Formats: sequence, structure tokens, C-alpha cells
Amino acid sequence: MSTAPRFLRRFLEELPGDPDTTPRPRQVEGALWSRVLPTPVRAPRLLAWSRSLARELGLDEEAMRAPRTAEMLAGNALWEGMDPYAANYGGHQFGHWAGQLGDGRAIVLGEWRSPDGAVHELQLKGAGRTAYSRRGDGRAVLRSSIREFLCSEAMHALGVPTTRALSLVETGEQVLRDFFYDGNAAFEPGAIVCRVAPSFLRFGNFELPAARGDHALLRKLADFALRHWFAELGASGREAYEALLHEVATRTARLMAQWQAVGFVHGVMNTDNLSLLGLTIDYGPYGWIDDFDLDWTPNTTDAEQHRYAFGNQPAIGLWNLARLARAFLPLLDGDEEAAAAPLQRYREVYAAEASTRHGAKLGLRFDAARGDEELVQQLLELLSAAPTDMTLFFRALSALVRQVAPPAELPSRVRACFYGAAAAAHEELLLAWLQRWWKRVRSEAGSPDQLAAAMDRTNPKYVLRNWLAQEAIDAAHADDLSKLERLLRVMEHPFDEQPEHEELAQKRPEWARHKAGCSMLSCSS
Repeated sequence: MSTAPRFLRRFLEELPGDPDTTPRPRQVEGALWSRVLPTPVRAPRLLAWSRSLARELGLDEEAMRAPRTAEMLAGNALWEGMDPYAANYGGHQFGHWAGQLGDGRAIVLGEWRSPDGAVHELQLKGAGRTAYSRRGDGRAVLRSSIREFLCSEAMHALGVPTTRALSLVETGEQVLRDFFYDGNAAFEPGAIVCRVAPSFLRFGNFELPAARGDHALLRKLADFALRHWFAELGASGREAYEALLHEVATRTARLMAQWQAVGFVHGVMNTDNLSLLGLTIDYGPYGWIDDFDLDWTPNTTDAEQHRYAFGNQPAIGLWNLARLARAFLPLLDGDEEAAAAPLQRYREVYAAEASTRHGAKLGLRFDAARGDEELVQQLLELLSAAPTDMTLFFRALSALVRQVAPPAELPSRVRACFYGAAAAAHEELLLAWLQRWWKRVRSEAGSPDQLAAAMDRTNPKYVLRNWLAQEAIDAAHADDLSKLERLLRVMEHPFDEQPEHEELAQKRPEWARHKAGCSMLSCSS
């Protein structure tokens, strides 16, 4: 396959790089990238790929099944035109400045132009050491790679902005990992995911040159971002930089509202894990809310602090945006008010987006004047008061819309959403809420069938619950890929009924409540 015309080198050609091409760990000053070749693996095997993404990239079945493609996706070979590199960035981790971080186990192969003219960065995660690996080996294990592969495509199907995953490759090598950081390291199968995005630029890409006082480099990066992804905001200059911050604030606020609406918990919202383009990026110890718990975090590293718990995500998005705005201060002539303005923009957009999305989940065109804000808030409090499956509860509401009268007793499909029995007093309060909601939603324009159908297009039936992903991981470790393939197919259509896959829409089974990989995960991968 000749791919030379399809690869661009914008990041390498337009931004300063590191002259050292070795993967030895080091501080890299005055450069935004370091060239590095992926480290070949022993026996690569293509386990799965996203057919929908492959089609978008212009890669047909024959191309994806070609032996040379598997070699490329494993880092053993390069297609013509590829010029691999690792990006240099910093970040705040768990609220503290961590200095230089960079792509420690991610290597960008190149910028691929698809048939429609769009440009996509192709990046291998787990392809070996880079200048930013520090003491790490640059590898990833199969369990975390499966989770990232599945979740990237599941989030895309839900309509949540995200990086994508083209492929999952097993390396044929073992990787040593300490899963719980308790001194019990063990070998696990290695794997590599090919991630795809218009850009992997993060808040941390801007924080590092700002922290080092390299304002010229900071300006070059901001101009680069404006030129390629925000051209409508201007080419350069203070007004363009202010507009860029406002646009990033808008996209980040909308993303946070979307996470909250589908019950997704990122788990590691460090500033190096937030995308400048407003994409969900870096799937590590993420999780989906089963029972509605605002204080839940899937990350063992965050088990005491709960900094990145479900209910904290909107506030952390704002905190991270404040760090980005501070990094932009040199480009804003030190104007603190200009740097603060995007934060207010974030607050306003998040409030509006969250209201709209929660209204849509209830079948409403949100209207505060009609008491919808109180209606939503009451429901969230009720869901928190007794362990209630968030996904199943919202999905159950559409059937109630079709009823000719408000429910006279708590419907069985709602009671089935509880984890354990709920107190009688709680059931009475929930029934009263359902009766109020039923009257409100039936006042909306449209027939009951139309209202219910719109709700089913908003409230997914299938989400990538941790226990489902863990079952696929356990099976893959036994060389059974059927559960992985099935999950991928189902999660590509999360709003459809798919009756043949009904058991994948069940609430969390009791065995998964405390099982490793289901209840909590670590950053170890």
C-alpha cells in the first residue's frame, strides 16, 4: 500500500523539536516533540479493530487484514510517510504541578489524511520507551488496552466527543505490572492500541512552556492550534488567544455535561488528560456509574481524596481550565480579568448544557419557569438517597410516558432499578415525583410515542459497565475473543433495544460489587 500522499507532518514541520532521537529519559527544553521509533514486539496479533473508524480513514477489510497492517499497528513497521514522535507536555496531577510529563508510552505515527480530507493523528499506546517514559517501560497490558479500545468506540457511539480506537494488537510479550501498587507485581500479556484523533493536544502542552517561562514557544503552539483547529478565531494576537480560551471553555463545559448525563467517570482528570479540542482523552481507571453515587470514583489512587469522583467532575473541569488560562497569561499581557472571563463562560455553558441534557433525559424541553430545575434536582436527590441504577432508571421512564395515566403505584420496572430494597418512605417520595413528572412530560408537544422515542434516543440502554469489560478481559486472557467482539458490536448501537443481548443491559451483579477490575481500578497498565 502506498500511503505517502496521505501523511502530513504539520506538528513536526511547524513546531520546534528535540535534536536527540534516543529514547533515554531526559528533560527536553525548547521543544514540543521528540522523534522516536516504536520498539518492535515479538509476535503481534491483531485482535480487534473498529470497522466504522477504518471506513472513515479509508481502510477497507482487505487493508486491515493485511499482515503489514498488523505489523504497523504493533510498531514493527512503518508505512511510507510516517515520521513517529512523542509529544512534550506537563501537567497538574491530583492538584499538584508535576513538571514535565510527556508521552511516556504513546507514539504518534503521523497525521493521516482520510478520503474526505480530514486529518487524523494515528498514535500507538504501549509501543515502547520515549524520552518521556521516565522509569517506565513504555508498554501497556492487555486488560487496560481492551478497556481503552472498547470505551473509545462506546463513547463515540453515545455521541460523546472522544478520541477513537482503530485497533487492538496483542504483542506476544509479557509486561510486569503491580496492579494495586502493593508490592505484588506480576507478568501480564502486553498489548497496543492505535488511538485516533484530530489532535492529542492537551492543557498540559501549554502549561509546560508557560511554567518554564518560554513564552515564544507558548505563542508558537497557540498559533499552531489556531491555524489548524480554530482558524475562525483569528491567526494570532491577544484577541485570538482570548477567543481560543473561550472556545476551549465552551467545549470543556459541554463535555463535562455529557459525561454527567451518561454517568461516565473519567477517574484521572489531571490537566495533562484534558483535551484542547474538548475530547474525552486517556482512558485509564474510568468507570460507569451503576448505582447513582456522586462520591464514587473508580480510581484506587483517588480512593481517599475522591478528587475525581463523579459529582466533582464539573468543578474539576473548571479548575483545570483555570490552570490553562493561567498558562495563557503571557499571551494576554498578564491581564488577570481576561484570563478569568473564560471561567465564567464555562460556568454559564455548563449550567445551560446540563439543564438541557437532563431535561432531554426526562423528555422535556427544559424550562426553569415551569419548575424543571426543581424537578431535576429532586430526582437527583432521590437517586442518591437509595442505591438506584442510573442507566436503567432513565431508560425505564419512556415506557411510563406511554401510560394513559400517571402511575398509581411504583412501577415494577422502576423498583427493579434498586440495588436492594428501598425504604417504604423513599418509594412514596419517588412515586410522588413520578406522578409530577408524568404530568409535566405529557404537557410537551408530541404524542406519547414520539416523546418516548425521543427519550430512548437520549437514554442509552447499553453502557460499558466495568463488569462487562472485565468479563471480556477475563475471556481474552483465556484466548476467547467472543465477548470482546460482542461487546464492541453492542456498544456501537447503545440506544437500540437489541433483545438478543438483553443480559448486557442488566444492573451490576452482586459478584462484581468488590471484584478487582469491576469496582475499582488503578492507573497501572
